[in-house]
Amino acid sequence: MAADNAPDPASRTADRRSTTSSGSAGRARSGSSSGSAGSSRSAGSSSTAPSAEPGRAGRRAGGRRQNAKQHAAGVKAVAAAAGVSLGTVSNVLNRPEVVSPVTRAKVEAAMASLGFVRNESARQLRAGSSRILAYLMLDAGNPFFTDVAKGVEDAARAAGLSVFLCNSNEDADREADYLDLLEQQRVQGVLITPIDQNSSRLRKLPARGTPVVVVDRAIDDNEHCSVAVNDILGGELAIAHLLELGHDRIAYVGGPNTIGQVIDRRDGARRALRKAGKPPENLIELTTGALTVAEGRGAGQRLAGLPASRRPTAAFCANDLLALGLLQQCVSLGLRVPEDLAIVGYDDIEFAAAAAVPLTSVRQPRQLLGRTAAELLLDESSNPDHEHQRVTFTPELVVRTSTRGTL
Repeated sequence: MAADNAPDPASRTADRRSTTSSGSAGRARSGSSSGSAGSSRSAGSSSTAPSAEPGRAGRRAGGRRQNAKQHAAGVKAVAAAAGVSLGTVSNVLNRPEVVSPVTRAKVEAAMASLGFVRNESARQLRAGSSRILAYLMLDAGNPFFTDVAKGVEDAARAAGLSVFLCNSNEDADREADYLDLLEQQRVQGVLITPIDQNSSRLRKLPARGTPVVVVDRAIDDNEHCSVAVNDILGGELAIAHLLELGHDRIAYVGGPNTIGQVIDRRDGARRALRKAGKPPENLIELTTGALTVAEGRGAGQRLAGLPASRRPTAAFCANDLLALGLLQQCVSLGLRVPEDLAIVGYDDIEFAAAAAVPLTSVRQPRQLLGRTAAELLLDESSNPDHEHQRVTFTPELVVRTSTRGTL
């Protein structure tokens, strides 16, 4: 029985031929597009060539091209092509001002013709730091922080550096992970709008050689520079404006209360009430889980649900996104702004003036904040005589329709 089922030798030979042929075809099909081009040329030059040979020729050509990519021109090849020393090429890359224009042009022409690309990773390894600054922002969805980032980028580009943008999204664990990663990448320095300015990580980074500048938060220590706006004054300006318009019951919309800016702006609101001789309970706090449009809409729903005897006639929001969400909800519920509810925001982002009812807001110099912070960081990373500074800007109230009606 077993002998009857066993394949004969001829059958095994045919099977081997079939396997070999299909394997060759499969290998020919698996060649790269450059291999296919090579196959066409081989077939054209020799019509008697076996079908598997063009695929191997294509693979060899493809392999040579792949190796060429893996072995890009280095500084030695550039020096030889330009007829200069390795030191001259190094100077062109790192200190171009010390090389004559004629020699520099020769070296740059050689780099272009050879397709030379600087190995920044190798330079970073030798130098122990990169040519990159990082800005770890609180919320990339808030245009305030992207405007600050523009100022950071302006200063970095002027210094010949790049910028990494990271988003903590108001998440302490995420913030910690980014700080670890940035330190491992040996960035030249970190700008951060922290969730908690008293975080131990912010103290450890400078001690280990990575400068840190705190952005949009004032910080009282001798280990960091900080750049911020006087948020307590900003809160005062907002509430004083509403009191001047005759409002007594005013909502403060903001949160979470772990964020320093939320706390300071609320403290400024309370101070304005005290100065005006108003009781503290006249400030009705509507705490939010985040500083977003959606949370502003939720606050608007809660505000509209309050009894008429307790319902505020005005609201001061901790940022413009909350204020815009509150404004949207008021409109959807049929409440008039400012007749039924006057609204003040904070930051004066571009969308504040473009809202359906243009929004009164406390303006911060957003790009100036970022540019100043980056300049302080650059000085700290390069100047052995650097002294930490605490820079505080003054906010400005910009009055629009959401508090005074048609102006």
